[in-house]
Amino acid sequence: MSLAGKITTEIGVHATAAKWFNLFATQLHHVQNLTDRVHGTKLHQGEDWHHNETVKHWTYTIDGKATTCLESIESIDEQNKTITYKLFSGDIDHKYKKFKVTFQAIDKDQGGAFIKWTVEYERLAEEVDPPYGYIEYLHKCTKDIDVHLLKA
Repeated sequence: MSLAGKITTEIGVHATAAKWFNLFATQLHHVQNLTDRVHGTKLHQGEDWHHNETVKHWTYTIDGKATTCLESIESIDEQNKTITYKLFSGDIDHKYKKFKVTFQAIDKDQGGAFIKWTVEYERLAEEVDPPYGYIEYLHKCTKDIDVHLLKA
């Protein structure tokens, strides 16, 4: 059995794709204030939250446990409103050789948007479960954040 995998979910939201992409592309540091599942984040290396070489430190809840990792932006595609993040170190490196999260905001025809999250990973061993807890985390955070984006 392969140790690599990909899990994708699409979540319908009320805020526009442009609002969502703007938050993740230019205001990522605000996410910690929009959902209680993110306990904190800070710059670990660099001075610009949205530069590819900047590394951020995140603390959040997965499967009921406080979890930490470092994150950097791998790529940004403004035209397709897509950002790929590389997660590493902290609790990630104990289970995964590779761990990427891709965010994409897709406009709906009738207003609102779909937020598509893709978790791409490679486990270190067969005993490590696929990261389904991250899909649940992303789903719940998306719902929390959508409420705030509608108010903005």
